[in-house]
Amino acid sequence: MPILLAAPSAEPVTLAEAKAWLRLDGDADDALVAALIVAARKSLEAMTRRLFVSQGWRVTLDAWPLDGLVRLPFAPLQSVSAIRVYDVNDAAATLSPSQWRVRGAADDPAVAVIGPCPTPGRAFAGVEIDAVYGYGGAADAPEPLRQAMLMLVAAWFECRGDGETLAIPAAARVLIAPCVRLRLA
Repeated sequence: MPILLAAPSAEPVTLAEAKAWLRLDGDADDALVAALIVAARKSLEAMTRRLFVSQGWRVTLDAWPLDGLVRLPFAPLQSVSAIRVYDVNDAAATLSPSQWRVRGAADDPAVAVIGPCPTPGRAFAGVEIDAVYGYGGAADAPEPLRQAMLMLVAAWFECRGDGETLAIPAAARVLIAPCVRLRLA
């Protein structure tokens, strides 16, 4: 399971943009709208397996895959900051960039191990891969994803307390459809 190391510094949709979309003038609902923005981003990121704004994440593995290829959970990949392998004494050895390569960073990012790499000495989470994912700053998120966020915020704002609170509007599904990363395995 990926571990969040560095949360986004800003949301791709601002409070002012969401309030304008909702046609809200006052500030009575600001906390609710701000929470809905975060919830909409996280929901759509989970659906698309893409991170809208730069975020740091850690992936842990018990051992290297047999093919030496570690498929990373999110896209787009900006960079891999560190790969560590823990020995039996829980001491970390940081792999040199010459021991691995990034493959398919755009849509299906993976790290390929080159040559023999240290075998993890501990049975659980013996390998850690730290990476930064996302489109960049808040303004760099693709417009269809931002529009889908606004639609989701509006739907959830209007249906507070109703049974359909978590429904994703059909128009938002259409906007995110080209961005959804499929995984066969």
